[in-house]
Amino acid sequence: MAYWEWGDAANPDVVVCVHGLSRQGRDFDRLALALSARFRVVCPDVAGRGRSQWLAPEQYQVEQYVSDMVTLLARLRARSLGWVGTSMGGLIGIALGGLQQSPLSALVLNDIGPTLAEAGLRRIASSLGQKMHFADLEQAADALWSVSQGFGPHSRADWLELCRPMLVDDPQGGVRLHYDPAILQAFSRLADPAAAPALAAAEQAVWHLYDRIAAPTLLLRGAQSDILDADTARAMGERGPRAALLQWPGVGHAPTLMTAQQIDPVLQFLQRHLAAGAAADAR
Repeated sequence: MAYWEWGDAANPDVVVCVHGLSRQGRDFDRLALALSARFRVVCPDVAGRGRSQWLAPEQYQVEQYVSDMVTLLARLRARSLGWVGTSMGGLIGIALGGLQQSPLSALVLNDIGPTLAEAGLRRIASSLGQKMHFADLEQAADALWSVSQGFGPHSRADWLELCRPMLVDDPQGGVRLHYDPAILQAFSRLADPAAAPALAAAEQAVWHLYDRIAAPTLLLRGAQSDILDADTARAMGERGPRAALLQWPGVGHAPTLMTAQQIDPVLQFLQRHLAAGAAADAR
């Protein structure tokens, strides 16, 4: 598993930022830069994405990703550990936070919760993987924008910045998306009505993990999100770690954490809670 690293590698106060289903670790470049003055920041490419190795299709499951992250976290030897997880990265964070003797000192969940809204699942399943190859960055950026309206308003320059790491050179010419198309197979099954009983059982299991989280938790939500609905966000503030909720209008699934408006609350939250954890360790 490849990862991108920012800040002082000897800094024992670490923040790990983990991306969504079809994204990669460079999504967090601006957030990582802002955090790196205070923390060591590590942004993995989850298996099957970016520069990480591809797996057998049946291995693209949250359980595998959690196992991979446990290994990574053990190697980081952090004194205090923050987690910022967008969408799938947040589900991995919930699983880690719900472990007995969880290593997490603070948790930021970006537009994700234990209950996934059906409309969003159907949208993602229908839009991902339809086209993998493009003539150039500009064409790819246009195609990605057509299925990413939920990210909210972005300048063309900002959108191209997000899109460049999403592409690799295609040996046949042009560029292609960075990920293994097989990662979509398991996800597409979630949108199948026949999967409803299994999905309901998985949802209850994730709520159980959420209720066990002891780390202070900040929940970020795009006010127009079709993945994290308002009822689920409200419930997350009333049970388990009782997450503090911060919402942004004009944004859906999921905030990209590129602007000062979105970055500053995350920085302040992590500074407050990781510093407290480090002080407690010192005592």
